[in-house]
Amino acid sequence: MKKFFKIFALVILGLILIATFYFLWKKSQPEKIVYQIETVKTGTIENSIVATGKVSPRDEILIKPQISGIITELTKEAGDYITAGEVIAKVKVVPDISQLNSAESRVTVANISLNQVKSEYDRQKQLFSKGVISKEDMDASETSLRKAKEELETSKDNLDIVKTGISKKTAQYSNTQIRSTITGTILDIPVKVGNSVIQANTFNDGTTIASVANMGDLLFVGKIDETEVGRIHTDMPMKLSVGALNNLKFDATLEYIAPKGTEENGAILFEIKGAAKVPNSVKIRAGYSANAEIVVEQASDVLTVPESCVIFENNKPYVYVLKTATPEQTFEKRAVTTGLSNGISIEVKSGLKKSEKIRGLAIDKTEKKTDDKSKKQ
Repeated sequence: MKKFFKIFALVILGLILIATFYFLWKKSQPEKIVYQIETVKTGTIENSIVATGKVSPRDEILIKPQISGIITELTKEAGDYITAGEVIAKVKVVPDISQLNSAESRVTVANISLNQVKSEYDRQKQLFSKGVISKEDMDASETSLRKAKEELETSKDNLDIVKTGISKKTAQYSNTQIRSTITGTILDIPVKVGNSVIQANTFNDGTTIASVANMGDLLFVGKIDETEVGRIHTDMPMKLSVGALNNLKFDATLEYIAPKGTEENGAILFEIKGAAKVPNSVKIRAGYSANAEIVVEQASDVLTVPESCVIFENNKPYVYVLKTATPEQTFEKRAVTTGLSNGISIEVKSGLKKSEKIRGLAIDKTEKKTDDKSKKQ
């Protein structure tokens, strides 16, 4: 029995030694690397620049009053469509005390003057009827009466303008009704009923009643880095992507590049503007953030491979073309001529044919095992 256990122990020990030597031999063997296989395809490669910015109307007009006063009524709201000449708000004039006193005094003086001239006219009329004075003197008296009446009417109109901002003669041209100067969409009405407003003058821009813009004429306004501004020029096509509209894309044309850059966070940026072509069926609001993609280089219908497949040795590009896939992968090193690259794919001008198989990145066995385990679970 003891002999049996001795033999069994020796067998186990021998098996452990054999397994250990096999494991060490296996570890000393070079590990076989398996590569991904990529196919040479025909496609289009574009090299583009992306600028961030926003969508704005080309012209935003600020409507300001031509008279100072208090807002008594707002007839429109932000977002309303308005035509040129439509009333946006009404202003009640707050008369200046000194101007009001002067206007009232002028009416009083005009009344006194009219009474005097009228008395003179009545005397002249009696004398003329008796043939005492000439027709020329009578005509002069009538002229003076008409002038006095006109002066009284003018002084009364001036008093009405000081009090209310309008007169009987100028009611249709009243500047107490604030009207839009263009046709478009009201973007904002920053005032409320009861707010005081100031007319535009030499010392003040005036209170903004509303901002109006034509939303059918939109611009992309963005900024681009100094390292890329030299690659673009006006009239280049652009693709606008608006995030608020699920990255809906529109065509645009670059029409302005700022001649002077501005420094922001240590970088020099140049402003660019592009005319956006937005369909009438799409409603865009002013201020939407957007990205503009400008294609600076393009190669269409060319042979392309993943850029990771190309190896550079002594500044010369090479690829490894697949010769056999089983039982082991074998490859042939081949020189190629490359062209345009977008960082993911690269153009191959010569050295390869369409549908040929080439070596890609090495497959990580650790990741593969992890993926297999996750699939089983």
